[in-house]
Amino acid sequence: MANFTRPQPPVFERVEEERLYRKQRLAAAFRLFARFGFSEGIAGHITARDPEFTDHFWLNPLGKYFGHIRVSDLILVDREGEVVKGNAPVNRAAFAIHSQVHEARPDIVAAAHAHSLHGKSWSSLGRLLDPLTQDACAFYQDHALFDDYRGVVLDTSEGKKIAESLGDKKAVILRNHGFLTVGQTVDEAAFWYISFERSAQAQLLAEAAGKPLPIDHETAIFTHNQVGTHSGGWFSFQPLYDRIVGEEPDLLE
Repeated sequence: MANFTRPQPPVFERVEEERLYRKQRLAAAFRLFARFGFSEGIAGHITARDPEFTDHFWLNPLGKYFGHIRVSDLILVDREGEVVKGNAPVNRAAFAIHSQVHEARPDIVAAAHAHSLHGKSWSSLGRLLDPLTQDACAFYQDHALFDDYRGVVLDTSEGKKIAESLGDKKAVILRNHGFLTVGQTVDEAAFWYISFERSAQAQLLAEAAGKPLPIDHETAIFTHNQVGTHSGGWFSFQPLYDRIVGEEPDLLE
């Protein structure tokens, strides 16, 4: 039986190539979020750090439906929240949250937040997810709870508190608000959001049906080390990327 070497995130020689890669993945992530039903009005945002101007990030223009976003629609904002590329307004909550997360976590490239149904539902419980499934183990002891809802986040001081709650983890539950996930690639951050949302859905269903049996600590840790890696998150996004580009190639425009 031949050995299989799992693909890894690409390494780029030119910053222009890396920027285009990140923007293509970002546009695809928005299309997938729309396809999964994560879009609600003007709420939600995914950001990608620019590979050259690392205190700038790309994100969606305010009011643009996730399912219509193309590469050319993405806007670039600086550390003050000013638009430096693009001609659309910025979601103030997006800047208030993401600017602080990116500043606190120089190791990450992307962050994702949306008002998805099961994320909102689970966040109202003020609890961490349990390791009920193999997929949920990706987040075992690797997500946090921000337990201080004070309305729409419009101030960077509130974003800073969220970043502090996130710490060095891949996800944070924003109580009464929803989820936020991060990654070393856009692909990883987007996949973790999708998986975190579905893990919350699975736990809500399991608890509605009865008393679910959690995976024991040692097995959950072992499984986390198998399914919760940065490269694993990136790789899990690839078939979704191929699917959405094949079905909606205009996103690359």
